[in-house]
Amino acid sequence: MATEYAIVETGGKQYRVEQGDTFVVDRLAEDEGAKISLRAVMFRGASDVVLEPSELEKVKVEAKVAAHERGPKIKVLTYKAKKGYRRHVGHRSELTRLEVTAVKLLSRRPAKAKAATDEEATAAGTDAASTPNAEPKAPAPKAAAKAAAGSTAKPETASGEKAAVKPEQKAARPKAKPATKGGAKAKAKPAQKRKTSAQKKES
Repeated sequence: MATEYAIVETGGKQYRVEQGDTFVVDRLAEDEGAKISLRAVMFRGASDVVLEPSELEKVKVEAKVAAHERGPKIKVLTYKAKKGYRRHVGHRSELTRLEVTAVKLLSRRPAKAKAATDEEATAAGTDAASTPNAEPKAPAPKAAAKAAAGSTAKPETASGEKAAVKPEQKAARPKAKPATKGGAKAKAKPAQKRKTSAQKKES
């Protein structure tokens, strides 16, 4: 019996593994020949047992995907008495065979991948800021429309407040005239008087 072994968890199940063992788990997404690391829930060393979560982070369990397999066929027959109901179904589980390559307790925790991703993000930000030939951003359509209509906007003073418009300036502004559908000026039609009953008889 080996002196060092670990209990690992994958697919909601726990397995006892030693270095050099091969075992079958539920199908994994990795390709054949890929190396994966398994999460340890217990480690038994030569002289001590590790159970604390903070210490289990130092346990390193590595495995290699040996092959993808299918389990034996399971036949399921269902029926209902006196009804003539019969259903015959077969099932084969999708499995992956793993080969354990390393089971050991490290002296310190391995570096997390999150720190590496943070460094890459900061490096990408500095590279984007250091590029001298960066293209200026186009103004927003709303801002462009406001700039085009700047002549109608009220002037601002040096303090930033809007200056009051004088009544002379208001009178100088042309008033908008209502336009018809065809674009021509609307002509006022004379009001038509209703005929009385006597006039209708005469006509």
